[in-house]
Amino acid sequence: MSKVIMGCASVSADGFIANERDEVGPLFDWGTNGDVEWTWSGEPEEHPMHSTRASLEFIRAAYPRIGCVVIGRRLFDLTDGWGGVPAAGEHVFVVTHQAPTNWKHAATAPFTFVTDGVASAIEQARALAGDDRIVDLAAGQIGGQALRLGLVDQVVMNVVPVVFGSGRPFFGAMDAGDVVALDNPAHVVRGDRVTHLLYDVPPPTARQAHG
Repeated sequence: MSKVIMGCASVSADGFIANERDEVGPLFDWGTNGDVEWTWSGEPEEHPMHSTRASLEFIRAAYPRIGCVVIGRRLFDLTDGWGGVPAAGEHVFVVTHQAPTNWKHAATAPFTFVTDGVASAIEQARALAGDDRIVDLAAGQIGGQALRLGLVDQVVMNVVPVVFGSGRPFFGAMDAGDVVALDNPAHVVRGDRVTHLLYDVPPPTARQAHG
């Protein structure tokens, strides 16, 4: 079954994916400050990234083939669903309490609005992605929920040397008891103004035994 990777986002040194106004500031500068051009899927019609080769090689290793993406309603609203074209993968599953009724791309966009929770969205995304592609799960509230439910296989953090002080946490809002132990980093790469980290997530049974 396809692997679920939480990430595909940049995060400040103090753990935020955006500030309180949902502004990302310099978090994605590493994707524009290099001389190597690439796109997430390799398709030329996508908006190109320009990074160091070290960053590209990390991304290619961490995200070999993105089949589907799972996001929350906040990201969908902020991007207007990228104009109905997935930013990565071929299908987007949006976790929401209620599907939008007037989105102009609803009839043609490969988007599914899931109203029965993140576990259902991930199950549907994995079924569509198949065994040879991954499911990319957005960081933030939705990603954090899935991590605490034991539905995430790996966590990728592209850590940028900037401090926001407050904002949207990478792992969403967590209660004091919501402790999830990750393995030691399986992959660490230094790019230009970014450090890429990949963590394996132990299965819930292993975490319980460790605790």
